[in-house]
Amino acid sequence: QLRLVESGGGLVQPGGSLRLSCAASGFTLDRYAIGWFRQAPGKEREELGCNSNTGVEIYRVDSVKGRFSISRDNNKKMTYLHMNNLKPEDTAVYYCAASLGGHFCSGVMWEKGYWGQGTQVTVSS
Repeated sequence: QLRLVESGGGLVQPGGSLRLSCAASGFTLDRYAIGWFRQAPGKEREELGCNSNTGVEIYRVDSVKGRFSISRDNNKKMTYLHMNNLKPEDTAVYYCAASLGGHFCSGVMWEKGYWGQGTQVTVSS
C-alpha cells in the first residue's frame, strides 16, 4: 500500500520546538517533491513549504520563514518538518504530501500525490 505516515505532533509550550516525521511506505521519495501543509480550525489548508528532489527549498508562509525547515532522507524514505520558536498561532493539523516531479517546486500537483493522515500540533502554555 502506497502511503505516507506522520508522527511527532503534540502539545508544546510557546517558544518550544518540535520535529514532525513523515514516512513513505511502498515507494521511495527520490523522484518526489515533498510538501508540508497545515490547517488551523476554521481556516483553509495552507502550504508551508516545498522540498524538491533537486534540492530546491521554498517556504510559502512568511510567518514560518526562519523558524520552520523541511528536510528529507531518501535512503530512509523519510521527510521531516523542523519547527522552532513555536507560537500559539502555529496550532493546527499538519500534513505531509509527496508528488511526482515538481523538480523546482513549481506547479506541483499535490492533489494527485500522496498525503499523510495529519498530526495535531498544539502550542499553548
